[in-house]
Amino acid sequence: YYSRRFIMSDSKHIYNIAHRGARSLAPENTMPAFVKAWRTGAHGIETDVSATLDGKLILFHDDTFFRTTNISEIFPKRKKDPIHTFTWEEVQILDAGSWFLKDDPFETIKRGEVPLEEQQAMTNTSVPLLEELLLFVKEKSLFIDIEIKCLPKAIANFPIVEKVILLLDRVELPSSMFSISSFNHDYLKTVERLRPDIKVNAIIGGYPFLTNDWGKFEFAVYTANAKLIDSKQIKKVLQRGCQVNLYIVNDTKDMARFLDEGVGNIITDFPQLLSQLGYCARWG
Repeated sequence: YYSRRFIMSDSKHIYNIAHRGARSLAPENTMPAFVKAWRTGAHGIETDVSATLDGKLILFHDDTFFRTTNISEIFPKRKKDPIHTFTWEEVQILDAGSWFLKDDPFETIKRGEVPLEEQQAMTNTSVPLLEELLLFVKEKSLFIDIEIKCLPKAIANFPIVEKVILLLDRVELPSSMFSISSFNHDYLKTVERLRPDIKVNAIIGGYPFLTNDWGKFEFAVYTANAKLIDSKQIKKVLQRGCQVNLYIVNDTKDMARFLDEGVGNIITDFPQLLSQLGYCARWG
């Protein structure tokens, strides 16, 4: 059995990153999903950071609360309004967990992989603040990959990068325990300018282009779309001296192949499967 502290001390062993927490086993971007990721042996957590109307940094992926909360019941007239139009006080009212029980998005409940007591605890789960998760990962010695979402034009001037950095400093999380990622590469350049000690990950391969555009290889780390990658791409980027991370890898055969090809971090909805693979491949 491996030591998580050993893994944290050697960055090359940080490769199992739970996508929005262990979202195959709990509602994404909620504390139950992050706790589950830790319990399943993930080395780290990936999460999405956005902002409320009053400037609170919350963990949420979508542009609206419609898909993963009960906003249709609480604010029916605003159910598809952008998340930045809600205050933190309003966000706290929302239930971000019950939808998982209803939708069973990965059919893990159907297969009996989610214990009843965990299901019961999901009801009335709240949308968390980034600060809550930072304190959790610090306590548990977990790595965290913070994806800063691209803000809409209405709040484009909100200093989200600076706010994230200030919060990281306030909770005193060592720079070795986190990275900042984004599809908005200007955000990453701001991080590099303000804090060159912070590792940044340039995310590529998103909509609408659906291609892994490596540009001029100006970043040391790229997080690429696994569906758009091949061995030649990986080899080329590694030869350039860049690290290649991949999202979203859920098949164990792909996980093993990518690790063998030299990929750095694998972002997965099933950290429990990658943990089992890791025991055999690295410490078995």
